[in-house]
Amino acid sequence: MKTISTKDAPAAIGPYSQAVVAGGFVFVAGQIPLNPQTGEVVGEDIAAQTEQVLKNISAILAAAGTDMSRVVRCDVFLSDLGNFAEFNRVYEKYFGKTKPARVTVEVSSLPKGVLVEIAAVAEI
Repeated sequence: MKTISTKDAPAAIGPYSQAVVAGGFVFVAGQIPLNPQTGEVVGEDIAAQTEQVLKNISAILAAAGTDMSRVVRCDVFLSDLGNFAEFNRVYEKYFGKTKPARVTVEVSSLPKGVLVEIAAVAEI
């Protein structure tokens, strides 16, 4: 098992790693829309926040030696399923023809009051 850490994504704000590589896969911890340099929430709407989350995941995957085209699963947590369509519009730009398996659920709250959190699993 190998831990992954990059300054191009937000530092972990608890006792966990940005990602862990094991068994030929990289498991990316749930990412929220934080600016990696400032630690501040980026964007006030679901589109801007989703964009930042996916940029953070992309940076972590790059540090692990893989990319978004190798993602096999995402777990998505939305604070309001009313944002589902707009979320999907941004999400689709990052995956194009690749369509990973996905779980999407509405939750009562997320860290720092953000609108979205995504965890991902990708092949190395």
